[in-house]
This record gives sequence, C-alpha cells and structure tokens, in this order.
Amino acid sequence: MLTILCALAALAAPNSVVAGPVEKVADGFQFTEGPVWTPNTGLLFSDIPADTIYRADYRGDKTPFRSPSGHSNGLVLDPGGRLIACEHGNRRVSRTESDGTITVLADSYLGRKLNSPNDATVRSDGTIFFTDPPYGVDEGERQLPFCGVYSIKPGGEIALLSVYFSRPNGICLSPDEKTIYIADSQGNFIQAYDLPGDGSLANSRLFCRCDNPDGIKADTQGNIWAATANGIMVFRPDGSLAATIKVPEHPSNCAFGGEDGNTLFITARTGLYKVQAK
Repeated sequence: MLTILCALAALAAPNSVVAGPVEKVADGFQFTEGPVWTPNTGLLFSDIPADTIYRADYRGDKTPFRSPSGHSNGLVLDPGGRLIACEHGNRRVSRTESDGTITVLADSYLGRKLNSPNDATVRSDGTIFFTDPPYGVDEGERQLPFCGVYSIKPGGEIALLSVYFSRPNGICLSPDEKTIYIADSQGNFIQAYDLPGDGSLANSRLFCRCDNPDGIKADTQGNIWAATANGIMVFRPDGSLAATIKVPEHPSNCAFGGEDGNTLFITARTGLYKVQAK
C-alpha cells in the first residue's frame, strides 16, 4: 500500500476543517482529474492522457474501469447512479448505462462541435450542468468562438447558459440546489448564481477570488472546497476563506466519499490523495 503522510501547512483559520494529514492513496498516473465516489464501485477518477477511468480502493489498488475513456475529465453521477463523463477527446458529455453501453448526451451546440467538456454537476431532477473550455482541443479545430456553460435537461434539450467566462472549469451546486458555482481558471475567480427551477442563471455575483481554481465541490454545510494553485481552499458560504489544505502536488479536483462520506479525495497530477474532513 502506498501510504505517504504529508505534513499540512498552516491553515488559514484557527479551527481546522480536517481531522488528519494528507495521505497518498495511489500514484504513477499522468494527470488525474474528476474524482467521484460511487456506492458500489468505490472511487472513480480520470487519468486524462492515459485515456482511462480508474477505480481505486483504500489499499491503493487501482484497476481500469473504462478504457478508452474519450480522455475523460470531470465525472459525476446522475440521480440513477449512472456515470456522467466529460470527454475531452471525444468533445462530448456521455453517460455509462447499467449494461456498460455509452450514451452520448451532448456533443454539439447549434450544429457546431463543443470545445472539450471539462466538468459537470447534476441536479436532483436530472438536469446536468457542464463547462466547455478549449483545453482538450487544438485552437484550429474549434467550431465555437466562445467557452460556454450549458445545461442538459432530463428530456435531452441542450441550453447555453453563459458565454461570459474566459475558461469555465469547475462547477457545483449548493446543498439546497438554489445556487450554482462556476470557477474560471483563467480569470482566477469563482462566480455564484441563483438557480431558478427552469435551470437558467440569475443574480450573478462574485463569490471569491483564488489562484487558478479548477474543480470545486460543496459540502453539506454549504462550504466550497476548491482545487487551486495554492492547494485545496475552503470557502464559507459567504465567500470568506476558512482554510487552505496544502497538497504535495498541484491539485486538480476533489470529491467527498468513503464509508462515512467525510473523506476528501484529491486528484493531483500524478497522485491520488485523501484527507479526513471534519
């Protein structure tokens, strides 16, 4: 078992949000992303250049779950427990059905290929929200002149929600699903919007500024955990900084899971890490 304990740097607030050190679970990857905890399979995460979705357990054992993966990035589960994947290479959002077949949910907008879907979040009614920066596509192959934020409604309708981000990246919902957060990794900020029932964006406001925000997740208290150039930064619901968790490698994303749901899994370049959260 790969178990490397890494000392935490000083937190940005006196009350720690974690209950232990950062621990390496597995390594030897090329660029990890998109962790998601599944009740039956355990942790799934992407290795983008390796074109593989891996499964990992607490012992550090890693096994391929899906390969090729379309150079998948962000992963999330829909209300039925099916895996939703943002595929860089295939420039699409897909769903893995219970029998293992792949359904394409979105690969174009107004007849033009998407850039390279990056990350996604799913509302309890089945609506999928995803970001579409150009990180996985050559500039000369782009067909859309903007980097959009989209929704896919349960019936399959694709709606463009915003074109005002330079590099939209991580995306997540508040616990009550009334607020959606979108990270702009080039603009160095996270924006918040009210989210009406129709899935449109309303009341745009700056949530916080941070250096190169990537994947983001909300906990049950409404705090936002953001993978940034400075580590995992934890922001209170009012946007103030609660803590910064230093990680040995530049983190790309994070997700809660484990038997009690309080383990924070962190994807960071060549490694997969975990830390126990309070």
